[in-house]
Amino acid sequence: MVPTSYYILLSAILFTIGVLGVLLRRNAIVVFMSVELMLNAANLALVAFAREQLGVEAQVLVFFVITVAAAEVAVGLALLVAIFRTKRTADVDEVSTLKG
Repeated sequence: MVPTSYYILLSAILFTIGVLGVLLRRNAIVVFMSVELMLNAANLALVAFAREQLGVEAQVLVFFVITVAAAEVAVGLALLVAIFRTKRTADVDEVSTLKG
């Protein structure tokens, strides 16, 4: 049986990679993927704590977080496609500075 601390360490590493991806990258697709990575890291920590406490409440919360994350991906990708069609770029800095 794997200790809960290993899961929490993995969750912290994944969350840190996600934060670095949001802060350092300029491509909107990479930013969306980094946000998803951060949500999944939080889900991993919730499931690890739920397993340790032998409760299902956190696992139900994880189910709702996954549902919201899937909806966020669908809406974010639709927005990205619409912006890319008009601006011809996925760079976050260029999209925010271009007019029209």
